[in-house]
Amino acid sequence: MVLFMQLKHSLIAGEWYQGAQHFAVINPANAHVLEEVSEVDEEGVNQSLSAAKDAFVQLKNTSAAQRSQILYRWYELVIKEKESLAKLLTQEQGKPLKEALGEVEYAAGFILWFAEQAKRNYGEIIPANDDEHQLRTIKQGVGVVLGITPWNFPLAMITRKVAPAYAAGCSFLLKPSEQTPLSALALAKLALMAGMQKGVFQVLLTSDSAGLIKPLCENPDIRKLTFTGSTKVGATLLSQCAGTIKRTSMELGGNAPFIIFESANIDHAITGLMAAKFRNAGQTCVAANRILIQQNIEQTVLDGLQKQVAQLVVGDGLAEDVDIGPLITVEAKQKAQKLVDDAIAQGAQVVYEGKKLDGHFMAPVILKGVTADMKIAQQEVFAPVVSVMSFSDETQALSIANGVNEGLAAYFYSQDVSQIHRVSSALEYGMVGINEGMVSNPVAPFGGVKRSGLGREGAHQGLDEYLEIKYLCQKFD
Repeated sequence: MVLFMQLKHSLIAGEWYQGAQHFAVINPANAHVLEEVSEVDEEGVNQSLSAAKDAFVQLKNTSAAQRSQILYRWYELVIKEKESLAKLLTQEQGKPLKEALGEVEYAAGFILWFAEQAKRNYGEIIPANDDEHQLRTIKQGVGVVLGITPWNFPLAMITRKVAPAYAAGCSFLLKPSEQTPLSALALAKLALMAGMQKGVFQVLLTSDSAGLIKPLCENPDIRKLTFTGSTKVGATLLSQCAGTIKRTSMELGGNAPFIIFESANIDHAITGLMAAKFRNAGQTCVAANRILIQQNIEQTVLDGLQKQVAQLVVGDGLAEDVDIGPLITVEAKQKAQKLVDDAIAQGAQVVYEGKKLDGHFMAPVILKGVTADMKIAQQEVFAPVVSVMSFSDETQALSIANGVNEGLAAYFYSQDVSQIHRVSSALEYGMVGINEGMVSNPVAPFGGVKRSGLGREGAHQGLDEYLEIKYLCQKFD
C-alpha cells in the first residue's frame, strides 16, 4: 500500500494537480474517511485538455509496437501490485478481498489483451475495378477520448477503456466515480511508471460530475465519449454529445433474466445463480435480476437455493470468509429495501431473509411470487435480493425475459440441445450465458442492445471503438 499512499489529487499532464476544494472518500464498511481528495478546477480542466491534444499528436508518431510494449509493462506492474490494489479497492468500494483480487486480475487481463491487439490494427487492400488504381484502408486513432467510469468495478471499467484507447493511439481523460477515485489514481500512477507519455492518461477528480462533464461533452476537441453507468445518465450524455457529432460507446443498465428450465441440471443452475446474483453484493450491471424458474421445479430450486444463501457471510470485505460486503451507500440499501417492501405489498412472499443489519450492510433476501408488473422486476435492484418469477413453458419464459427495455445480459440453464439453440437465438440481449453464470471475459465482446447501450468493449471490437477507417485511393501515373 505504500506505493499508493497520499494519492489525493487529479493527474494532469503527468503531475498531481491540487485543487482548492476537497471531498471525502468513504469506506462503506465502516463509514470512515479514507482520504480527502481535491476537486479539479476550471484551470485544471483546461490544462488537461491542452495536454491531451498535445499527447494525441505525439502518439501519432509512435508505433503500434511501442504502445504494445508500454501496455505490457503496465500489465506487469498491475500484477506485481495486485495485493495492494485489491486492498485499496476493498477499502473504498467494499467488495470482499477475494473478489477484489479477482477484479485486479480481470482488469489486468484487458491491458494484456490490448497489448496484443495493438499490433493487430490491420487495414486492407481492396481489389480495384481497373488497373490504374490501388484502393486500401488504414485505421487511425479517433482523437482525444473522455471516459466516465462507475464505482462498482473501479479498476476493470478503467482498463477496459484506457487500454484499447492507448493501443489505438488515443489520449484519454478519465472522470472516475467520486466514490472510488483512489483506484483510478493508483492505475494512473502505474501507467506513468510503465512509460505512458505525460498527458496520455489523465484523471480528473470531482464530486460535481454534471458540472465537469457537460462542457467536455460539448467541446469539439473531445472526439469520443465512453461511458459506463445508468441508462438515464447515458441518454443525457448522448444528447450533450450530439451537437459535436462525437463517437460514443455506452455500456448502460441491465435487467438480466436468469432462466432455469425443467431440463436443467439444478445443482449447476443454483451454483451459477449464486455467482450471477451475489457477486459484488449484487451490484453489477450483469447481475441476475429476474429469476425465472419453470413451475414444476420451482420448489426444488428454492429449497436448494435457500440452503446456499443461508451460508453466505455478510461483513467487512477485509475480514476473512466474508462473501458479501456492504452496499456502496446507505441510500442504495434504502432503495433496495423499498423495492422489496413494494413487492411484498403487492403479493410477493419472503422465502428467506437474513437478519437486519446496520450501516451499508444488507442481508440476502429471496422472494417468490414476483410478477412482471412489480417495480422490483422493472428496475435494477443492485443488491443481494433474489426475485423469483415462475413460468409454465418456453414461450412464456421468453415473453417475460424479453419484456423489458434493457438488453445487456441474460442467462439460462437447459440440457435440451434444441432448446438451447432456440432460446439463444430468441433472447434479445447482447450477451447470453448458457449453463454459465459468469460471462465477462476480456477476449469476448461486452455490451448490450436496446436501452442497454451502444458499441462493445473487450475483444477485437473493443479496439475498433477507438479507431477511424481512412480510405486511400491512389492512381498510378
